[in-house]
Amino acid sequence: MDNRTGHRIVPETAAPRGDRLAERHAAARYGNRPTMKDVAARAGVGLKTVSRVVNGEPGVTADTERRVQEAIEALGFRRNDSARVLRKGRTASIGLVLEDLADPFYGPLSRAVEEVARAHGALLINGSSAEDPDREQELVLALCARRVDGLVVIPAGDDHRYLEPELRAGVATVFVDRPAGQIDADVVLSDNFGGARDGVAHLIAHGHRRIGFIGDMPRIHTAAERLRGYRTAMADAGIPVTDSWTSLGVTDPQRVRRAAEEMLSGAEPVTAIFAGNNRVTVTVVRVLAERSRPVALVGFDDFELADLLQPGVTVVAQDAAQLGRTAAERLFSQLDGTLLTPERTELPTRLITRGSGELPPAD
Repeated sequence: MDNRTGHRIVPETAAPRGDRLAERHAAARYGNRPTMKDVAARAGVGLKTVSRVVNGEPGVTADTERRVQEAIEALGFRRNDSARVLRKGRTASIGLVLEDLADPFYGPLSRAVEEVARAHGALLINGSSAEDPDREQELVLALCARRVDGLVVIPAGDDHRYLEPELRAGVATVFVDRPAGQIDADVVLSDNFGGARDGVAHLIAHGHRRIGFIGDMPRIHTAAERLRGYRTAMADAGIPVTDSWTSLGVTDPQRVRRAAEEMLSGAEPVTAIFAGNNRVTVTVVRVLAERSRPVALVGFDDFELADLLQPGVTVVAQDAAQLGRTAAERLFSQLDGTLLTPERTELPTRLITRGSGELPPAD
């Protein structure tokens, strides 16, 4: 300490703390990971001994194993599985291609796939196609290039012939939520047609005859099947459908709002709306909240807080977690050799009544 200034005097031989840290980590460089050879040199053993310890093989004394483990910990060594992949032909990893990672529907589905993968000792790698067929293909082929053992795909496109070489090469593949296009592949679906038909029939049973349908883009399998269910329920009840009662397109809130407002205006507005997915339902709820005349609503897909609204929103619920779980289990059945031929699995939906779908026609 300098008594005149009060400053601490650092001896010339003592390097600043930053320099000491730099010296300590001088050997650490990106892409320069420690190898088994480094571990063997530090522990004073042969490469074969390190290999035995790393792979849990017998034939190593307790003292030697301790020295190797200490060297592994000191160096931060991690086993490189590339050689094991070449020997076994399996990477213990699977890919999941979703439509949109931000969509609440895919949260439980993704988690269920991950849980099944973990139970089989596999790592899950996922990505989003953003409903773009080209991006889906790019992502799927990138996962295949990284030697994933299998794929769970929610398809964005309707032509999956690009996958044929990968299927022939042994990449297990299961499509979920929507079927593959132009190839024969395993698929797990919800009963989109039956669920929509039941939801619309529920509105009809409560006295509605002018029922609007707002859905996703018509090229999407789920949107087309839900529209078919709507039309079937109306036809079964002998109710002709006016063109202005149906609207399909992107689920952008502005487009959905415009469609709902058009259906609710005019001389003979609809008295009920069937919403084709949870994003559409949320926008329709906002539109209806701005109007004084009550309008019945049934939505396809449940969503958070639907039961707390006034009235609660009646929905056709599908089990996203069960979709993911079933698809992942079928994928590992393919990998285990117990599922040899592609099959179509369709899971039931459930109508949950909460009040909005039970409102009578205002007129």
